Order: sequence, then structure tokens, then C-alpha cells
Amino acid sequence: MFETVRKLRSNGVTIIYISHRLEEIFDLADNVTVLRDGKHIATMPVSDIDKHSLISMMVGREMVNEYPKEKFEVGETVLEVKNLCRKGVLNDISFSVHKGELIGIAGLVGSGRTELARAILGIDKIDSGEVLLYGKPVKVKNFRTAINHGCGLVPENRKSQGLVQIGSVNDNICMVNMDMFIHSGLINNKMQKETSREYVEKLNISTPSVETEVQYLSGGNQQKVVIAKWLLKGSNIIFLDEPTRGIDVGSKREIYLLINDLIRHGKVVIMISSELPEILGMSDRILVMHEGTLKGELTREEATQEKILELCV
Repeated sequence: MFETVRKLRSNGVTIIYISHRLEEIFDLADNVTVLRDGKHIATMPVSDIDKHSLISMMVGREMVNEYPKEKFEVGETVLEVKNLCRKGVLNDISFSVHKGELIGIAGLVGSGRTELARAILGIDKIDSGEVLLYGKPVKVKNFRTAINHGCGLVPENRKSQGLVQIGSVNDNICMVNMDMFIHSGLINNKMQKETSREYVEKLNISTPSVETEVQYLSGGNQQKVVIAKWLLKGSNIIFLDEPTRGIDVGSKREIYLLINDLIRHGKVVIMISSELPEILGMSDRILVMHEGTLKGELTREEATQEKILELCV
């Protein structure tokens, strides 16, 4: 695609390229225009600005650390996967996750990253292997079973798989928690809204009200609504699949800070991402997938883009 864009430009075609991926801007663009909150902030040659300054203009403040990773004390083993297999998809995968750490799962598209999460959570059927929670084997028959065991999933496509777009913020936060709002066969709407407002405030979700349809929220705020749903459910093991896809750099940082907060409060986070800087910047350990096989595991200290890519192919 980049080659096509460059060819069109060399033939005199004017290209307006809109992207959250700053590397693409610096790779392709001659000039860059920054918009923030519906206002024009600046226009200048790309050669006159660096990534740090561009981010600062986009978010309206100085960004000291793009990946605000915090280190926590590593505790007990919470999740253990042993010899997980799904014919043609996953091949004999084993790993463990401890309280206090963030596990990143890297790999190229089609490597089996998302399929691994779906298999662990009972969304896809496995042929063999076992899943242990807090040292005890559990039979995860379906996603409902996984939810009841304290697991949650922020899916790769939040719009179609994580949210009901025409539903309100309130509807989406409460959708897997309806039992707590039903008394004598009736839904306590007041309690629902009060609970939703509590999570809107807690996660700093920017919305006119809890009755606003989620389709009108920004990508970052939509993602927070999905996370709020699982926090309200009391999930202790949360899979984040492409958690910052389609989200601006300012909202990305808020998501990273929220991830830190989840781990600080005892949650286990497994993050699947195709963005290597994100994986490197936020993970304590990195699992690298290739064609349904776990090709290797890297610690935060030894991991580099080159090492990950060597295992990816």
C-alpha cells in the first residue's frame, strides 16, 4: 500500500493520509496537520518535527513516557496452560501467568495469538490439554464457564464483539452483570445507572451521560466501557486483544495506566498485540507465536524487536 501511495504522489496526485500510527506519518508524509478536539493546532513539514513533539501537540501536554510501565511484585501462579492443542490451529502450547505480571503475546497475523485466547476461554473447542486456575484444573466448556471462573475478554474487534453499538454506556457496562440488578423479577434501573456512573468516574470515561449510545464515544472511551464491564463482573484474569487499536496516542496512555491499575489491584492481564513497541514497552514476559506454535518466551530485559521477529518467522 505504501508503494502505491508513493507512486501516486510521484505522479502528481495529492494524498490526504489520516492515521494514528505515527511511524506511517513520518514514513509517508511531506507535511503534517494536527487536529485536537475539533480544532486546528498546527501544520508544518514533517522534517521540522520529531515524534515526541508531535505527540505533545496531539494530546495537548508533554508526554514524558509513552509506555508508563510499572513493576509489581510477582506472586502466585494464577493461570497455567498445559499442552493445549486444537487441530490445525494450536500445537502443544504450555505457559503460566503469575499475579503481578503482564504477559504479552506477539506474532504475525495468523500466528494463532487470538485463537490461543479463544481456546483458553472456551470460545473455541480444544482437542487436548488442560487449563489450571490457582493450581486447580478446570474444564472450560464455553465462554460462560470461563466468565464464571473469573475470566474476561476485551476482543480484537470491540465494535462488533465487545459492544452493542446502539446500546447505551449503561447497557454495555451492565450487560454481563444483570443478575445483580434484578430483584423479584424486575430490573432496578436506578441501581444500574448509579453503578454505571461509578465506573464512568472510576475509569475516566468521557461521555455526556451513561445513557449515551456507545457508538458516539471515541475508540479509547469505548475500550474503557468494555473493560468496565469485566471489572464490574469481578474478573481477575483479563485478556486484552489489540487493546489500543484505532486509539489516539493520548487515549493509549490512559489505557496503559489503566492496565497498570488493574495489575496493582491483583488482576492478571494477558495482552495480545501486533504493535511491537507496545509489547516491548508494557510486558514483563513476552510469548511469541508462529503458525499455532509457541516459538519462544522472552523476559522484558532480553526482548528486542529483532529477537521477537526472529521467532515470528
